[in-house]
Amino acid sequence: MEQYALIFRHQDGKKVASPEQIQVWMKQTMDWIGGIAAKGKFVSGTGLPFEEAKVVHHNNMVTNGPFGDIKETLGGFVIVKADSVEEAVEFAKGSPVLQGEGNTVEVRKIAKDDGVH
Repeated sequence: MEQYALIFRHQDGKKVASPEQIQVWMKQTMDWIGGIAAKGKFVSGTGLPFEEAKVVHHNNMVTNGPFGDIKETLGGFVIVKADSVEEAVEFAKGSPVLQGEGNTVEVRKIAKDDGVH
C-alpha cells in the first residue's frame, strides 16, 4: 500500500468566509476525514494558515507570502494510504474543498524512503 498527499488548492485564498461558513466547512472536513479514517486509510494532515507565512526565493530574498503575486493558494493537505492512485483520487473527490469554485485537490504519490541519501 502506498501513501498519497491530497493537496488542497484554493483558487482565491484572499476570500474570507464568515465564521458560520468556516464552522460548516470544518464539520464537513472532519466528517470526510472520519470516513477515510474509518477505513484505516488516514495517515495525517493539517491546514496551512496565512499567518506568519514567508517565501524564500532562490537569491535568499525573503518576502511575505504566500500572497500578492499569486492568486491560487495552498490551504492544507492530508496524507492517505491507498492501493492505487485511483483509490486516492476517489478519496479526493469527497473533499469539501471542491465546493469552492476553481478549487482543486492535487493527488501526489509520496516517495518511499529507500535508504538512499
